[in-house]
Amino acid sequence: MTRWLLIAVFLAATAGVASAFVQSPIVGIASVIDGDTLEIHGQRIRLHGIDAPESGQFCEKDGKQYRCGQQAALALADKIGRATVRCEHRDIDHYKRIVAVCSLGNVDINAWMVRQGWAIAYRQYSRDYVDDESAAQAEKTGLWAGRFIEPSKWRRGERLQPANQTTVDGCDIKGNINRHGDKIYHMPGGRWYEQARIDENRGQRWFCSEEDAQSAGWRRSRQ
Repeated sequence: MTRWLLIAVFLAATAGVASAFVQSPIVGIASVIDGDTLEIHGQRIRLHGIDAPESGQFCEKDGKQYRCGQQAALALADKIGRATVRCEHRDIDHYKRIVAVCSLGNVDINAWMVRQGWAIAYRQYSRDYVDDESAAQAEKTGLWAGRFIEPSKWRRGERLQPANQTTVDGCDIKGNINRHGDKIYHMPGGRWYEQARIDENRGQRWFCSEEDAQSAGWRRSRQ
């Protein structure tokens, strides 16, 4: 075997070892940073495919606001306790955190948080937990027991508006215009119906039927 071939074999072998080391599972006692972030052995780990409310975020239940970000973190901490957590590497985010699926024995912690309603499926990056979110929404658990702003929108500055809007002459379909100018209508019971606010100064309006909304140029929400 020639010298250069030996060097190539050595480099390939060491690269494989380095890659395996970087992506080996992180196992240990976890500290909860917030509802979707853990720390194990000093390494921050962002839970893959989910988005929990921020630490300072407020949501609403039974007409009263509460610290839903804090509640999400407490739910995660109570679930984990001092048990050993195993996190499987998926990616690195722009904050240099490992993005991982973490488990507690046979329990997928990411899925558990969404299923309990303390996080939502982070569709921008994954659809792995959409079914868990649908189940939580149907059962009105966690965040779904009231009103909340999607965490990514909250980080962009959107906040809950007073829940005192009423329908117009019994017409309860909400014709909303998003920040991109898209005209989207929301049906009662839809994922974002409660969060959608009608600001007539921006051209938003109520509709009495889907036919009216579609004729006016609005499309139905896909969620």
